[in-house]
Amino acid sequence: MAGIDTQQINKEQLERLTMTRNFGVVAHIDAGKTTTSERILFYTGRIHKIGGIDEGTTALDWMAQERERGITITAAATTCFWRNFRFNLIDTPGHVDFTAEVERSLKVLDGAVVVFCAVGGVEPQSETVWRQADKYGVPRVAFINKLDRTGADFFGVVNEIRDRLGANAVPLQIPWGTEDTLQGVIDLVRMKSIKFDSANPQKTPEIGEIPAELKDTAAKFRHKLLEAVAEYDDKLMEKYIQEQEPTEAELIAGIRVAVIRTAHLVTEEDMKTPIFVPVLTGASFRNVGVQPLLDAVCDYLPSPLDVTIPPALVTATEETKELIPDDKAPFAGLAFKIATDKFVGELYFVRVYSGSLKAGESILNGTKRRKERVSKLLRMHANKQELIDEIKAGDIAAVVGLKDVKTGDTLCSEDLPVIFERIHFPEPVVAMFIECKSKGEQDKLGTALGRLQSEDPTFRVRFDPETGQTLMEGMGELHLEILVDRLKREFNVEVITGKPQVAYKETVTAAVEKVDYKHVKQSGGRGQYGHVVIKLEPGEPKSGVTFLNKIVGGKIPKEFVPAVEDGVMEASRNGPMAGFPVVDVVVTLYDGSYHDVDSSEIAFKLAGIEAFKQAVLKGKPALLEPIMLVDVITPENVMGQIIGDMNSRRGQIESNAQRGSSRVIRAFVPLAEMFGYATAIRSLSQGRAAYSMEPARYDRVPPNIAAGLTGGGKH
Repeated sequence: MAGIDTQQINKEQLERLTMTRNFGVVAHIDAGKTTTSERILFYTGRIHKIGGIDEGTTALDWMAQERERGITITAAATTCFWRNFRFNLIDTPGHVDFTAEVERSLKVLDGAVVVFCAVGGVEPQSETVWRQADKYGVPRVAFINKLDRTGADFFGVVNEIRDRLGANAVPLQIPWGTEDTLQGVIDLVRMKSIKFDSANPQKTPEIGEIPAELKDTAAKFRHKLLEAVAEYDDKLMEKYIQEQEPTEAELIAGIRVAVIRTAHLVTEEDMKTPIFVPVLTGASFRNVGVQPLLDAVCDYLPSPLDVTIPPALVTATEETKELIPDDKAPFAGLAFKIATDKFVGELYFVRVYSGSLKAGESILNGTKRRKERVSKLLRMHANKQELIDEIKAGDIAAVVGLKDVKTGDTLCSEDLPVIFERIHFPEPVVAMFIECKSKGEQDKLGTALGRLQSEDPTFRVRFDPETGQTLMEGMGELHLEILVDRLKREFNVEVITGKPQVAYKETVTAAVEKVDYKHVKQSGGRGQYGHVVIKLEPGEPKSGVTFLNKIVGGKIPKEFVPAVEDGVMEASRNGPMAGFPVVDVVVTLYDGSYHDVDSSEIAFKLAGIEAFKQAVLKGKPALLEPIMLVDVITPENVMGQIIGDMNSRRGQIESNAQRGSSRVIRAFVPLAEMFGYATAIRSLSQGRAAYSMEPARYDRVPPNIAAGLTGGGKH
């Protein structure tokens, strides 16, 4: 599979890039992702003592909130080495409330290790991270963890990956024992057994012959492996047809070709073929299977040379340019994450795609077209920093000293200003009001909220003019709870908050061909004059507000058009139905007039605001509510009560499947009906059922409920 044309890159750079792996560890919450990352750090020598989640001593979960709750909240980056390969590793959160951390990490990573629980299998957030990896064409390796747990089912999970994720999941290992008899794994590439000493993690795993009772199973899955890989490699196909055994090196090379193919699926026809995903297994907590996983990262996941750099738009010509990871080329990178450090200020995590950057140099923010100066460059290990002089193509590092950079901005050389496509984040679904306990801390709160917004693109703050309240919006109750906790601990701001509420949206259901609004104000001296004529139409789902300028003949001078757009965007933040943001609409400015003396930017902005409000009210406005995908795992004897409760919450049952002795009920339920569900499900099942949920989409609110939210439906 073709990667990047390397002819322009010198030998030293080629060697460095060939030995680099930029990858992330992603999973559903509680699949053992951070435990696996912790073992990776231990075996690569990055740490010398294994930390524990329960004890709050893990290296990558460094925030106080992470250690107290035993969950990952923020993506942590680190660098380590295995077999002389440099690993730039990002450990990502598994909880759906922090899905933005996964989104921006997968945007810049070349590969991923997806961890699955051998008992839980493919869970809701597993599907979410898988779709995110599909979106960015990220090649991946699956690691089925927790083989030592009661109810572990390796082959069942492999089948789930195939059925629910649509992947060509091919085991490279099978378990040697399971639950309390787990000893190690059978390596199907080398046809050897690998035995681990759980009590002695420093001990080198023992390589031996395959036990007699597993030889037939190993032979069967080895044959399936050869058959699957042969489809991607002509030489292996020839050997397979002639029933010849490939060498170990040939098989490893064939698997690598099959895995890396994922990074180059560009056409719809390509996408129809399931992606090849090698499956490994083990039990990270018991130190089983981690070293072979590290070998798999080296052998199968791509280097920066094996993946295609995202297309860059050259701002001067508006043409697309293909970049290569050459240190001598003009610098280009993506700022994919911002974090606040109490000692050095804001850290900007950057993936370098082309060129190199030294501390003290000036660069351009290509997105905003503003010059920036780099004061320091840092190699990160979670919250610890190592000062470095230079970052090069293929690197991931942190930059200090930038002033006006947001998540998703392109940083580039002034010699070649370019822009990469921005990262798209999901819309917030939960809101709550917030205010200071002390009026004197208002400015302090404003600064703190601004910092948190710059770090987290799924966190929004808006002012509700009807109630006079400041509203925080986020991805869930836990998300907002963590942010409030951070306000108190990191920024020393004591706040009062309200109960979480649903973040409704407003939209229109009918097109409005003409809204003619004239803003005229005479108060002696120079007046105000702004006249706009707009059209409003329903847009595509998740499209937000699209503004189109179709003014011809200078009816409105071009310098006033941005003011009209500003007015439309400002008005869209507080819709006229019930004060919720307006989304999924297309606004077209196509006519208007101006006055030589009285026209100004503020006059046209105010005209844009009023025209938009009138257009929305004429466009048969409707409320939208977030719908959650809910998975409930419940004992069979209380299944009826669980389903009855779901129906009473306006839930739509999607499926009801057997998993072992339990039932898995999948449903789409409005978020408004899910507050307090944790207590309800505990009561219905005597504490034996568990659930997880994630945002699925926005749908129309039923008229009877919408009437209550909009004051009786007076609009």
